[in-house]
Amino acid sequence: MSTDTSQDPLVVFTPSGKRGRFAKGTPILTAARQLGVDLDSVCGGRGICSKCQVTPSYGQFSKHGVTVQEDALSAWNSVEERYKSKRGMIDGRRLGCQATVQGDVVVDVPPESQVHKQVVRKRAEARDIVMNPSTKLFYVEVQQPDMHDPSGDLERLRDALRDQWQLDNVHADLHILQTMQPVLRKGDWKVTVAVHLGDRENAPRIMHIWPGYYEGSVYGLAVDLGSTTIAAHLCDLHSGVVVASSGIMNPQIRFGEDLMSRVSYSMMNAGGAQEMTVAVREGMNALFTQISTEAAIDKALIVDAVFVCNPVMHHLFLGIDPFELGQAPFALATSNSLRLRADDLDLNIHPSARVYLLPCIAGHVGADAAAVALSEAPDKSEDLVLVVDVGTNAEILLGNREKVLACSSPTGPAFEGAQISSGQRAAPGAIERVEIDPITKEPRFRVIGSDVWSDEDGFDEAIAGSGVTGICGSGIIELVAEMRMAGIVDAPGLIGTPEQTGTERCFLDGRTYSYLVYDATARGGPRITVTNRDIREIQMAKAALYSGARLLMDKFGVDKVDRIVLAGAFGAHISPKHAMVLGMIPDAPLDKVTSAGNAAGTGARIALLNRDARMEIEETVRAIHKVETAIEPRFQEHFVNASAIPNSVEPFPILNSIVTLPTATFNTGGGDKSDGGRRRRRRE
Repeated sequence: MSTDTSQDPLVVFTPSGKRGRFAKGTPILTAARQLGVDLDSVCGGRGICSKCQVTPSYGQFSKHGVTVQEDALSAWNSVEERYKSKRGMIDGRRLGCQATVQGDVVVDVPPESQVHKQVVRKRAEARDIVMNPSTKLFYVEVQQPDMHDPSGDLERLRDALRDQWQLDNVHADLHILQTMQPVLRKGDWKVTVAVHLGDRENAPRIMHIWPGYYEGSVYGLAVDLGSTTIAAHLCDLHSGVVVASSGIMNPQIRFGEDLMSRVSYSMMNAGGAQEMTVAVREGMNALFTQISTEAAIDKALIVDAVFVCNPVMHHLFLGIDPFELGQAPFALATSNSLRLRADDLDLNIHPSARVYLLPCIAGHVGADAAAVALSEAPDKSEDLVLVVDVGTNAEILLGNREKVLACSSPTGPAFEGAQISSGQRAAPGAIERVEIDPITKEPRFRVIGSDVWSDEDGFDEAIAGSGVTGICGSGIIELVAEMRMAGIVDAPGLIGTPEQTGTERCFLDGRTYSYLVYDATARGGPRITVTNRDIREIQMAKAALYSGARLLMDKFGVDKVDRIVLAGAFGAHISPKHAMVLGMIPDAPLDKVTSAGNAAGTGARIALLNRDARMEIEETVRAIHKVETAIEPRFQEHFVNASAIPNSVEPFPILNSIVTLPTATFNTGGGDKSDGGRRRRRRE
């Protein structure tokens, strides 16, 4: 019997990106286990526990080089039907233990089906915010009707708001009229009214009425809609307190991990953009249910929401095809802020909740960058500040009181653990901190969920619940930088031989060498390595990031900055020293490199809790000058220079006063040609 598997169907799992060929009839759960994909199952594949739910995707996936036909999986069976009829299951989902491979297929493992569920590191940063929310509560006493006054109850309620609170021209939607009269009478004509105060574009509007004096509050959502993660902060609109924060993976990941893969999906699949719009809105509603349940409040009390997102997410959330963002000149449908209603976006909160989207700066510098500008206020800084929002598509701001410049840089998902051989997103068990002894070349590390280092007593007990599962973004940054400092990888990015590096941890892996970080295969665990391909991915990501920053410095006419702020989902977890050794950021004193945490989320919260800030950011955005990296010839020059670790031409004097980097090079003539050489990363 032939053992050639080259014609077997290809199975690609997202968001992990792991793939392999499997014989027809192989259960998806079996394929996942053989590839080490994080798919849960308690019943061992007997069709009882339902924890192995997956979502197959159909259509053309250029990123994966695969077209998925409708019959790529076996037909829906009686086990799945029995489970769905008794307990319910989201449409489109399949049980991994029941669905078998019949053709090439792309399968998404949703967060709730993963054993090591995502730790969303977008927390609400502590921040002093002047409270001036869009929706406020007003207690009024309403004139009772009588036979001599023919006016309606609504008109007399509006009169009370005008006379007692100076609120003119207040409007009300139909749902208020449907419930208002019994509330007025139950309260003996004394009621508390939640009013959205309006702005230059909208009149004040009644959102809710309670009989008598209402001692509770109303709530708003500050939402950071990222390409990888959606994070939301539920805020009390009276006190400004964040009553709950939560996050989920963006369900659109199954259509592509980076932005341009999603644009490509919409181009190549009829209705693809609409599919992604539906997916992100459904994910959003699931998140809102989760966060309101956590806070033990009724979703109908969520009357205001502010969203920040990059341009592609902006368009897909609004139901706008992002086609034009996939090609020069990257034209937005609109760059202005938007004021909408929740039901315009199919959001399951208060039926007429007000939704505000911050303005976008330009085609690939979105409302998330505007939120960072609001949070970090480079336009109010006396010194020259570089703000870097690290993500799949990095937004970079450089400025002071004189002016602010902005650009985006296509770093790709490598910093988030994707496209790295042992990479994963931040979850318990992921390596997040690394140190390598420069003499012995032995590594020690810490994983998420434990404060114990791998060479300390009690490490195995501390990680018993999670194990060591892979390397997350902050871990891979530290690991590559430590390898450079320890002389395991040279400046051009080549891992040396055991003889060149002085450690057997460097081993021949195909045509190049890899570095062994952790090996638990004898105990049934993983073998975690860093390959030369991984180094290349990090080199390209950090080169894109540095080049964007350096280009803004050129435009500003400076060769150094006063301080650097790292923002983004894991900005708080990036070591400034390791980032500088890697060459991610320009040379600067380490104490001048700080973290802003989730600055975009903080900006959203400011806009939610202070309506004056909305007008402020609209004016600020109009004054920001956008630099388009795609048409700047020096970007490519900076990119080539920044491919070296830390840089082939920039001197980095401050870094060199702190760290002495080995000068040896390991290329003896053969080199690594497996990736076709370094290349400019496309916009992602």
